[in-house]
Amino acid sequence: MSAPEMRRKLFSHDRPDIVYAIGDVHGCFDLLLALQRKILDDAAQHHGSKWIVMLGDYVDRGPKSSSVIHELLKPMTGDIERFCLAGNHEATMLDFLRNPRRDHLWLEFGGVETLRSYGISEIPHDTRKLNALLQEAIPGDHIAFISALPSLLAVPGLCFVHAGVLNGVPLQRQDDKHLLWIRPKEQTNPGADNLFLTVHGHTPVRTVSLTDNRLNVDTGAFMTGRLSAVRITRQGDITVMHAE
Repeated sequence: MSAPEMRRKLFSHDRPDIVYAIGDVHGCFDLLLALQRKILDDAAQHHGSKWIVMLGDYVDRGPKSSSVIHELLKPMTGDIERFCLAGNHEATMLDFLRNPRRDHLWLEFGGVETLRSYGISEIPHDTRKLNALLQEAIPGDHIAFISALPSLLAVPGLCFVHAGVLNGVPLQRQDDKHLLWIRPKEQTNPGADNLFLTVHGHTPVRTVSLTDNRLNVDTGAFMTGRLSAVRITRQGDITVMHAE
């Protein structure tokens, strides 16, 4: 893949009263709608500032990636603010759209399912025809959305990323290749000394898992039929939520 430009990192000195973090959706649109309804019903019972943080990987593997992106482009209802972070699947999709070819990694990575969700069932051999087909089928605001996704959101005590952080490196200096791609076993130093909890997805687990100052919210929705989220209060209380 070609080297992408660095994505934005978001930092806030103020922590909301409640944050809901949603794991990897991977084209599971119906599960996303069901989980959002649960979150909005839950949020209505609480006062104060409320955020939803989407942890990346909205596309690929599941059947309705285009519908997921369309939904995330809509403003949230009620008194809740939504932030969407980049995942490695959005980065790989964007690389394909900039350099489309039939042997691109993305097509083995879930891209075929994503293209199908945009109405593309056959991939032309001719690059010019493929380019034209992509420009016709994929809305410009969808491409702009995945291009502009930040790679990190940090508030006091919490760091939200898709994959994880490289321990021992200041958050401002974290590289996107780690934030979007790192696996827990690659985080060379233990994270117990971090002054924050890292909330992430990327590496599927059977149940939402808290290990070494990391909270993993990816329960493999496209495989398991279970999309998970966590509610984190300002006091640090963590509640797990699911849609199945």
